[in-house]
Amino acid sequence: MSKTVILAYSGGLDTSVCVKWLADRGWRVVAFMANVGQGDPSSAAIRRAKAAGAAQVTVRDVRREFLTEYCWPALKADAVYEGQYLLATALSRPLIAKHLVDVAHRAGARAIAHGCTGKGNDQVRFEVTSRILDPSLEILAPVREWEFRSREQEIEYALKHRIPIDVSKRSPYSIDQNLWGTSIESGVLENPWTEPPADTFRSIRAPQRAAAKAATVVVGFTRGVPTHLNGRRLGEIALVERLNALGAAHAVGRSDVIESRVVGIKSREVYEAPAGTILLTAHQELERLVCDRELLKFKQEVAITYAHLIYAGLWFTPLKKALDAFVNATQQRATGEVRLKLYKGSCQVVGRRSRYGLYRERLATYSAQDDFDQRTARDFIKLYGLAYEGSG
Repeated sequence: MSKTVILAYSGGLDTSVCVKWLADRGWRVVAFMANVGQGDPSSAAIRRAKAAGAAQVTVRDVRREFLTEYCWPALKADAVYEGQYLLATALSRPLIAKHLVDVAHRAGARAIAHGCTGKGNDQVRFEVTSRILDPSLEILAPVREWEFRSREQEIEYALKHRIPIDVSKRSPYSIDQNLWGTSIESGVLENPWTEPPADTFRSIRAPQRAAAKAATVVVGFTRGVPTHLNGRRLGEIALVERLNALGAAHAVGRSDVIESRVVGIKSREVYEAPAGTILLTAHQELERLVCDRELLKFKQEVAITYAHLIYAGLWFTPLKKALDAFVNATQQRATGEVRLKLYKGSCQVVGRRSRYGLYRERLATYSAQDDFDQRTARDFIKLYGLAYEGSG
């Protein structure tokens, strides 16, 4: 193999400096950019990579693959990390790592590289995934090794080597965005007592500035996968983009979280996930309608483990594959519609229906149409509590 390295390239300061730093050490750098919905990789970012010394820039549009092969499985599993994080960034990393390995194979490269710090989660996700898919590839992590101790030193290095960075508009935050959500950290957010300033948020309106009139949306699912909005079938990307816009207009999907990182430290993150919040709320409600009690209870327990595997970079593992088989089995009846009302930050279910629904009005009603024989309850309660009689 040649001394070629495939770098996961975002176009920002860190990875632009990574290109030059690696090239200075004799590596032929191929910058790989994956479009996961953060916006099409700009011509400026491509020019920046080449100016920094990249021999080649490879760009792949993986938005559809991201939704169908990563976000939809997580949605079907109801995966939410520590009860709050919908895992947008975490879901994109195994996909990017998979493509890094594929590009490395096609280019005859012997190494891949990333621009992650030594205290973050993404280093774990990239490296564990790479080693699962091809343990022979060398992994380089310049940010963990280089001489720079501050952003200012990186900027000075970039200017010295004429790397065209935009230092005038640099944000105090670290931001990662894709179709499933946006992660915001650093700056004043590092103090967990500080309320996120207005400029923290990228797209979702504040509740006090949200639309004055509530919006109603009907989400249709086919075997656990969202396929329709308001009765109209849409492709994956269009469906998520529409829900992102709708949710953002109604202040739906903001969260401010203290979470437990893989490396053991606590971090404070602000997230935006309008489409994910709407779809998760709808999907969980559909499952309440079509799943029996014991299946629903066990699936909720599985969701915790599934979310942990995603967060910890363990997507391509035997346990994750086995859980997928279980989750897919639970979705055979998850076909139906859920109606939701969005208003100033709330996302409320106001209707649900499915041909597989287990709700029976004639058994639940208190009207004259009631078919439930209430006399049977006496013997049921006696048997149900038999094991506990006299134990108090």
